[in-house]
Amino acid sequence: MARYLVRRFLVAIPTIFITISLIFFILRVLPGDAALVVLGDNASEKALENLRIQMGLNVPIWQQYIVFLGDIFKGDLGVSIASGTPVSELIADNFGHTMLLTLASILIGCMIGVPLGVFSALRPNSWIDNLVRAISMTWISVPPFLMGIILILAFSLKIELFPSMGVGEGLWKGIYHLALPAFTLGLILSGVMMRFARASMLDELNQDYIRTAKAKGIPSYIVIFKHALRNSLIPVITVIGLDITALISGAVITESIFSRPGLGSLAIDAIITRDFAVLQGCLILVAFLVVIVNLIVDISYSIANPKIRPS
Repeated sequence: MARYLVRRFLVAIPTIFITISLIFFILRVLPGDAALVVLGDNASEKALENLRIQMGLNVPIWQQYIVFLGDIFKGDLGVSIASGTPVSELIADNFGHTMLLTLASILIGCMIGVPLGVFSALRPNSWIDNLVRAISMTWISVPPFLMGIILILAFSLKIELFPSMGVGEGLWKGIYHLALPAFTLGLILSGVMMRFARASMLDELNQDYIRTAKAKGIPSYIVIFKHALRNSLIPVITVIGLDITALISGAVITESIFSRPGLGSLAIDAIITRDFAVLQGCLILVAFLVVIVNLIVDISYSIANPKIRPS
């Protein structure tokens, strides 16, 4: 396992390098003058030129790229032009809110989607199965912004059960304010989980080893939960890993709807003000997260099924 982890980290290095290079060049070739966006149309040419020098835009792009790589290797993400705050501090202040929302959404999605998917697979083509499939298709089809609006209208304005904005202070108030945003993304994820858990469980229940176990008189609950369920979790784990990046991107909209701080709000503000350093920092962090998540997913395979444990 240790050698496998080392190999994966070595493969991740060129992946991250290519990704951050693409981020740099894509941001630099976007149309428009970043200095003009920051200072406004009424700014003098001298002020614009001073800001271009401050942002490092007065030198050729290849020189900007070398400086950019050097700063990245030193762990320096730069300083925000809009606020003058180091980008690392801005990301540190907002990263926790986004990850908390993402993890809570995954927890809700798994707690709802996996049991319902397995329960549906145990009763194929029944009214329960049809109901679960209808619910999953409905939740998958609803975009995050619409799901958020529906939950706000139902549970914040109509019933007045949960707050519609903010993060709250303290543990319990934080959870209280997190409920609606987490369910916004969690319900959509649970729809995906239902379909994959159902399909994977149905496939496992039709395998020869399941029929053999039943023929030997092994109790059904042991066959289902100890054998079929463990093997059926592999596709579900894959979907969770793939959906984490989608959840982070969905958090951009969700954080805006519920007026929550996070990487999404930070990135949107950086796009509006053309704050290259902040936007670069957010995108680089997401790239690292994708690589780490893929590694965690691979390790999770061996936990769910030791037979596929890498050497």
